[in-house]
Amino acid sequence: YFASGCFWCVEASFEQIEGVVAAVSGYSGGTKKEPTYKEVSYGKTNHAEAVMVIYNPKVISYDVLLDIFFTAHDPTQLNRQGPDVGKQYRSAIFYTTEQEKQKAQAKMKALASKFDDPIVTELKAFDFFHEAEDYHQDFEEKNPNNSYIVNVSKPKIEKVAEETPEKIFTERIH
Repeated sequence: YFASGCFWCVEASFEQIEGVVAAVSGYSGGTKKEPTYKEVSYGKTNHAEAVMVIYNPKVISYDVLLDIFFTAHDPTQLNRQGPDVGKQYRSAIFYTTEQEKQKAQAKMKALASKFDDPIVTELKAFDFFHEAEDYHQDFEEKNPNNSYIVNVSKPKIEKVAEETPEKIFTERIH
């Protein structure tokens, strides 16, 4: 479970990756069991917009998923990503196993020197995930000409594609 700004960007960045079976937009890390987009976007539940990434470990490793996560956003921005401001847009990894936690810690340590500012990615044990409303699922694919998608999401998706070309489904890029 990964959070790194607007979930439309995160979901689309992962969906183009070979071995990712599904990427589902939703909410994690907050206090309400069934939050709505309106509640989360107004910062009322402490949730982050997050994405559940279901993947085939025979095709792609968790380490590569971490690489993609750290490529697709700026992990030094506290409670924001680009134009999106608020704790709901924080950088976070919600790990499900001790091994995931250790891998994430090692990746953050290894990447620390790459950035001018400290990495502020929250590393938190997974509690629960609430799937976002249907209209958020596959938003980038369904709305390729949306101004947010064109100006914010596409550059992130393209950056992931450029930096991990061997992992991209060629038919997904558009």
